[in-house]
Amino acid sequence: MILVSVMKIAITCWHGRVSPVLDVASRAILVTVDRNNPTDRREVTIEGGTPRRRAQHIVGLGADIVICGAVSRSLEFALQSAGVEVIAHICGQVDEVLDAFVCGRLDNDVYLMPGCCRQRTRFRGGGHVAG
Repeated sequence: MILVSVMKIAITCWHGRVSPVLDVASRAILVTVDRNNPTDRREVTIEGGTPRRRAQHIVGLGADIVICGAVSRSLEFALQSAGVEVIAHICGQVDEVLDAFVCGRLDNDVYLMPGCCRQRTRFRGGGHVAG
């Protein structure tokens, strides 16, 4: 396994919070993280359309990981098939969620969307490992 030193994380956003549904989200914060340190951050537009087209757009942004609220199975599958890790069922302020991710605390229940069970995508925040 190789420790990834630089990765791009897309966090869907709406009024400073993680947007509730990736399939209709129109904005994301794209953050470059280098050795668990955010180094670059910009707001980007997410194009609409079919799940496949939306996934292609997100891949084109260079995202390695997408952190979002709810997501349809078809969009999640399209992203995962393109090599993008999806961390779904997340809620909270974007800055707090980013900090929790880089510190390895995103699995804390405080970031779990209300009504969601613990069965969500597992990840290795704060030391992401790619296989």
